[in-house]
Amino acid sequence: MRLSRSLIGDIALALVLTVVGLGGTTSANAFMSPDRPIDAVGFGLVIATALVLSVRRRWPLVTLAVATLCSSTYLVLGYTYGPILFSFFVAVYTVARHLPLARAWPPCALALVILLAHIFTNSASLPGLLGVIPGSAWVVVPFAIGVTVRLTREAAAQARAETVRQHVDEERLRVAQEVHDVVGHGLAAIKMQADVALHVLPKRPEQAEVALNAISRTSTAALDELRATLAVVRRTGADPERTPAPGLERLDELRQRMSDAGVDIHLETDGERRALPAAVELAGYRVVQESLTNVLRHGAAKVASVRIGYQTDAVTLAISNPAGAVRSRGGGLGIPGMRERVEALGGEFTAGPTDDGQFMVRASIPTGGAA
Repeated sequence: MRLSRSLIGDIALALVLTVVGLGGTTSANAFMSPDRPIDAVGFGLVIATALVLSVRRRWPLVTLAVATLCSSTYLVLGYTYGPILFSFFVAVYTVARHLPLARAWPPCALALVILLAHIFTNSASLPGLLGVIPGSAWVVVPFAIGVTVRLTREAAAQARAETVRQHVDEERLRVAQEVHDVVGHGLAAIKMQADVALHVLPKRPEQAEVALNAISRTSTAALDELRATLAVVRRTGADPERTPAPGLERLDELRQRMSDAGVDIHLETDGERRALPAAVELAGYRVVQESLTNVLRHGAAKVASVRIGYQTDAVTLAISNPAGAVRSRGGGLGIPGMRERVEALGGEFTAGPTDDGQFMVRASIPTGGAA
């Protein structure tokens, strides 16, 4: 059977205290005049008190009981004060460290009463009640240390658990934002195309077929992107060729889908297109996607202009359309979600009407000088 590291450590501690107990007790007996010189019984009590510590974490109350009875018997019989009390100290500490306070204090209080019995029989102790103070220290001090260590570690464990919960909540919020962007964009485009199909079906069925084909392509793309997003959450592999991560290089695909849905988009690029950090690529894509989705949902004029600027240390986005087209309906995740994405990367975000009658979404996302 393989021993655990904690058990090996306890056995080592017990052996060390046994050696220290035997040597220290022999030395103390030589320099003092105890009521009873050390003998086989005394050495046996020292050994028993130390060796029981080898199971202190597995059976803390049994360990304390054996250590208390052996230590008290040792002192009541008149042997000299010695290292046996260090073993008793460890036994009290173990109970306070590993058991809840409600379970730890009664046996420790009983151990104190039993230990103090020697002040009435051992001449080496202080007379009368004066011996209670130093005798009590061998219980009070390790008990206080054990409780303090336990509470400190419990607080640290609780803080770690809270951090983990916070990370989980943040991840859930991120996934919710991703799903909102993917599903919201896809459904908005599908609804628009379906309305077109229903409108032209009686008179121009060939145009309805075009709209239905666009619905098929849009739904397939949305499902693939949603599958890729959820695959990250499940930690399962997704086919990278089937579900590439959204990025600014896919804006042409996005423009085509929106054009199929009836939005006329003018796309411009300033500066040389270059690879950007994945987080920047995703945030930039989502800002453009959400802005165009709002145009599709709420815009009276289905037109938009998209300008992407590649600067030395940032990428800038500007999406505009006739004023009033991009107005998030109360409580939505649209514009607040875009702002949160951009600001989380240290960028700047604004959205609102301009003096020339446009509604403009602007974002500047730092790229860290990525080349």
